[in-house]
Amino acid sequence: MAEADRPPALMFLGTGSDVGKSLIVAGLCRFFADRGLKVRPFKPQNMSNNAAVTGDGGEIGRAQALQARAARVPLSVHMNPVLLKPQTDVGAQVVVQGRVEGNANARAYHDLKPKLLPRVLESFAIVGKDADLILVEGAGSPAEVNLRQGDIANLGFALAAQVPAVLVADIDRGGVIASLVGSYAVLDEAERNAVAGFIVNKFRGDKSLFDGGVTEIEGRTGWQSFGVVPYFESARALPKEDALALDNRSRENKSEATIRIAVPRLGRIANFDDLDPLSQEPDVEVIIVEPGRAMPGDAQVILIPGSKATLADLADLRKNGWDIDIQAHHRRGGLVVGLCGGYQMLGSRVDDPNGIEGPAAGAPGLGLLDVETVIGGDKRLETVTATVVESGNSIRGYEMHMGTTQGPDRERPWFKFADGRSDGARSVDGRVLGGYIHGVFSDDGFRSAFLAQLREGRVAETAYEATIEAALDGLASHLETHLDFDALIAAAR
Repeated sequence: MAEADRPPALMFLGTGSDVGKSLIVAGLCRFFADRGLKVRPFKPQNMSNNAAVTGDGGEIGRAQALQARAARVPLSVHMNPVLLKPQTDVGAQVVVQGRVEGNANARAYHDLKPKLLPRVLESFAIVGKDADLILVEGAGSPAEVNLRQGDIANLGFALAAQVPAVLVADIDRGGVIASLVGSYAVLDEAERNAVAGFIVNKFRGDKSLFDGGVTEIEGRTGWQSFGVVPYFESARALPKEDALALDNRSRENKSEATIRIAVPRLGRIANFDDLDPLSQEPDVEVIIVEPGRAMPGDAQVILIPGSKATLADLADLRKNGWDIDIQAHHRRGGLVVGLCGGYQMLGSRVDDPNGIEGPAAGAPGLGLLDVETVIGGDKRLETVTATVVESGNSIRGYEMHMGTTQGPDRERPWFKFADGRSDGARSVDGRVLGGYIHGVFSDDGFRSAFLAQLREGRVAETAYEATIEAALDGLASHLETHLDFDALIAAAR
């Protein structure tokens, strides 16, 4: 698509990871959508094990799913054409336009990037076909100039697609002037010219005290300020895609909590937004157990989340002694729940004969469910509606996994589908549950029934989906107050 035929677009880059650019794009999507614009989110390359299933049968990063929701439009694989799902410290599964195209280590992917740029630009054109405005999110930092060659995630894309950029910096972590001026210093002339201005995010206190800081940044870079955005507390209610968010979660403490759910911090944890609806319940404490620490003995539930590398994370469970803690928890009468990869770990054995998630291998599982899993076959990516076998409640969620799980405990499924298929398994004593469906705790009725197992009469106190909508509306209003929207639109044009 020629630039003249393309709708206005603006790209938001970060001086680093987790500076808040995903939420700024989400808030802007909601703001412009509520004013009648057909706004579309786009991220050329993402790296995350927290993904969402699209209506066209693929997967994209969770942040782009939230941004599409904010824009009130269906998800499309073209909103995030390249998704990297880390499986080891140096390798990742490569998903292109929603489909798995193989695995690559860091060196191989670096060599692959130039070949992916045409497909990224193709997706960008598709997203823009019926749009009034495209809001693009970068990945990491454009100041990583060692990765400049073949870049498709940041200014490499901005220059190729001729999209002006805005640099977002996080003042809450300190060094904000240095991060912006330093970014300017290492960029070449074409890259500097591609940056239209900057946003200082997550400010706490009296903004006027930073007026001199804004002046200093503008003077040293020639970039204009689009605004200083105060910290938005309600962002806690919105799903996160970056595992860095779990660092803060692990330090949260609800002293008045009457229900405690312990979650092992797996090295390749995936789709951990399954935990968000539970953690938003006022008297439920979701405890992220870091490596080297024991599972808390006063937890009513141990929940093993999804994993991008089941066998590797199963080995880490044993390395940390969590397998012993989980067995002891079950013997004491506690409830054990496994979701997706966590479900696979609960069985008697997991095999990956073709090396889908790492070296070809197999290992005994935790043995709490009489099932076995073989990883392989096509990846199942589907939004689903199912019925909870025990309660009869209807739930909506999604499946995102590779492999099949079979065994006697599958005769007691957790969920059933309208076509007669079933999902998951329950132990004979009813104190071990596992299944492949993600997103079930987002359903208020299901969450109420689950919590009632733990404390009689307990019902969900949080309307989860309504909370997300309220947070998006609040974020849009927050940005309207603190950003120069006229200047942003002018830069996009």
